[in-house]
Amino acid sequence: MSVTRQEFRDAMARLGAAVNVITTAGPAGRAGFTASAVCSVTDDPPTLLVCMNRNASSAPALKANGVLCVNTLAANQRDVSIVFSGVTKCSLEERFAAGTWSELVTGAPVLEGAMVSFDCRVADMVEKGTHTVLFVDVLAIRHGHPHGAGLIYFGRDYHPVGAEA
Repeated sequence: MSVTRQEFRDAMARLGAAVNVITTAGPAGRAGFTASAVCSVTDDPPTLLVCMNRNASSAPALKANGVLCVNTLAANQRDVSIVFSGVTKCSLEERFAAGTWSELVTGAPVLEGAMVSFDCRVADMVEKGTHTVLFVDVLAIRHGHPHGAGLIYFGRDYHPVGAEA
């Protein structure tokens, strides 16, 4: 039995996931994209897995810079997700007008107000199908509001999760 691409996509729409904006900065410039395929790999050393479409406009800069920040969005940051998804057709640099940014260790843009931001260095890249799977070492973490509501993507739409205290 084989699974079609559409069957797989429909099934994955039923798997809720946090909405993240992945950013990078360095000699190849600033860039970023929206991703839901982010997860923990291990806590020793702290490592995340990030999946990026190989055709993403941000891919060349991210690969060249070798650093990134995983910014996990708060419920009120849906618009930031939409801009970084490429739907608005903004240039890579224009996308950064959608938020207020700072830096931690690597220089990758850190989104103010995010639920949490993981500042990372790329440790390994694996090409699989249409995507590049990035294994990244977490060098610094910034926590957002401890009682804020997060943003998930489920059923091909955005939904708040958690409650404001």
